[in-house]
Amino acid sequence: MNVLVPGGNLPLPGGALAVRVPGPFDVCALVTDDSGKVRGDADFVFYNQPAAPGALLRGDTLTLEPDRLRAGATRVTVVVGAAEPGTPLARLPLPTLHVADAPGRVLARFTPPPTQGETVLLLAEFYRRGGGWKLRALGQGYADGLAGLARDFGVEVVAEDSASTSGRAGAGPARGYAGEGGAAPASRQPTTARRPPSPGPVAPGPAFAPHGPSAPHGPSAPHGSAVSAADPDGFLALVNPARAAAGSPPVSLDARLSSAARAHAAALAAAGRLGTEGADGVSVHQRVTAAGYRYLAVGEHLVSGPRTTAEFVAYCLRTDQARQTLRGPAFTHAGVARATDARTGDAYWTALWASPLTPDGLARTEAEVVDLTNRERARAGLRALAADPQLTTAAQAHSADMVARAFYSHTSPEGSRPWDRAAAAGSTRRAIGENIACGQRSPAEVVEGWMNSPGHRANILKPAFTHLGVGFGGGGPSGTYWTQLFGA
Repeated sequence: MNVLVPGGNLPLPGGALAVRVPGPFDVCALVTDDSGKVRGDADFVFYNQPAAPGALLRGDTLTLEPDRLRAGATRVTVVVGAAEPGTPLARLPLPTLHVADAPGRVLARFTPPPTQGETVLLLAEFYRRGGGWKLRALGQGYADGLAGLARDFGVEVVAEDSASTSGRAGAGPARGYAGEGGAAPASRQPTTARRPPSPGPVAPGPAFAPHGPSAPHGPSAPHGSAVSAADPDGFLALVNPARAAAGSPPVSLDARLSSAARAHAAALAAAGRLGTEGADGVSVHQRVTAAGYRYLAVGEHLVSGPRTTAEFVAYCLRTDQARQTLRGPAFTHAGVARATDARTGDAYWTALWASPLTPDGLARTEAEVVDLTNRERARAGLRALAADPQLTTAAQAHSADMVARAFYSHTSPEGSRPWDRAAAAGSTRRAIGENIACGQRSPAEVVEGWMNSPGHRANILKPAFTHLGVGFGGGGPSGTYWTQLFGA
């Protein structure tokens, strides 16, 4: 069985799948194509409409038969809300997704991070990739209820009682706003503001993959100096006072970030939907590195709705998670752009926040991961791991390789494994273990995630390990790629 974290992916076997979320929750499913929109109400599976081609909901279990989905369907998004309408999910136990194959073998389990005021959660999605299907863990919340989420996916929701506060689709009130919506955690996923009928975001968050101890068996260069960009709309005059009020240094506009923002905003407008990846298959982080900006820290806002720069910044400052990104003290540069969907007139915004990759900054980041790892070992009564130059070289090379070739695995495309990479870097350690992760925005976040995963935790707390190397890479589909390489 695979234990997933937000952003984690898993290839699935053929045949039927049982998707279960036990507890005081309503389970729903939205069947869409790559646009992220349903074709009609028949694509919305919920307690009042429990069946659609290839999908059947019975109690807390959704049975999916991907090969029997309606023509053109490439994605099924699983949604949970409180069984008691309007109840914030934070008042309930965390929902846990269980996925099993037809014989009943459990394939995966996913428990999202704790929520705040959200009442509905995009829990996971099943999507077609190539000739097969995969599962992606999401864990992204909506604060405006199931009716708002349904509209974002293109489902028509009719209000039976305009005074109702119910969050159930088909019985709740229409939303009375434009350009606002639920926000994903800024440290993991883009902050999104939505206006009907824009689809909901599909944004990968952090993922982890451990590799246990095995049989016996280079750092990136900094990017160049900042390239200034014009600020005709007064963006800096709006954001830097807010940053100063939070004690964060001012940012300057960088032409490379602005170029990447323009390209991604245009891709969002062309597709008519929000997402860290455009219809061209290129992620916003890949656009940043392709523009020539190599970063150590990155943040983004992907927003649909605001008509002006002032409205866009006002939204970011009004929403908790979006405000955290805008005020992020690690950022030194920014870029912002807006594009319009010619079909609907909706505005799509991309704002990018970053600080450049430097040798000193990379060394500090790696050292912080080592320090946090050793704190966890100290709590368990274990001796500290020593930083190892050869293991660091191998770990850094693997993170950079995952960014450059857009893969996420302990095994490289040509088949090299962790101990192969350690030996190639000159290491003579007799045993090797590896943890990898993607999507986390800080050393503290990545170590915390590893410690919350049994396989990664076992590597970190293995008494036999004596040395550690850490690697970090910015870019690729997930934005950040981390590697821990342990040796004994």
